[in-house]
Amino acid sequence: MAERRGGRRGAEPVTPRYPRTARVSQVLRQVVAEELGRLSDVDERLRLVTVTGVDVDPDLRHATVWLASMTEAASEALVEDRVRLQAAIGRQVRLKHTPQLAFKADPAVSTGQRIEEILHQLDRPADQGRDGGPGDDQRQADGD
Repeated sequence: MAERRGGRRGAEPVTPRYPRTARVSQVLRQVVAEELGRLSDVDERLRLVTVTGVDVDPDLRHATVWLASMTEAASEALVEDRVRLQAAIGRQVRLKHTPQLAFKADPAVSTGQRIEEILHQLDRPADQGRDGGPGDDQRQADGD
């Protein structure tokens, strides 16, 4: 039987709480993405930067911002604008300490692109190789 809030009969059941770090990470992702949108109007280096997620340390003092595309120019711009982004967090999010931000390219994006390339490579020979087509010759030459 589910635990009841307040110990009363008919009270709503207690649901597992959403961890604080996950809630803070979600809020920071929204704030940083909005602020980067504003900054991209002024700084072209940030035009194609997309925030894919934010990981906050359990003590909430450091946060890693994961980005879908991070060029060298975008990385320089982020280093220059880090304090401005942290100030936006300080204004919009009520926390005891504003987390220090670090920016990294999201490895999931490059991994996904690599998987997609592999799938396309696997798909091409299968389409060409039906009924003894050119794909069969290539596979035999490769030793498959």
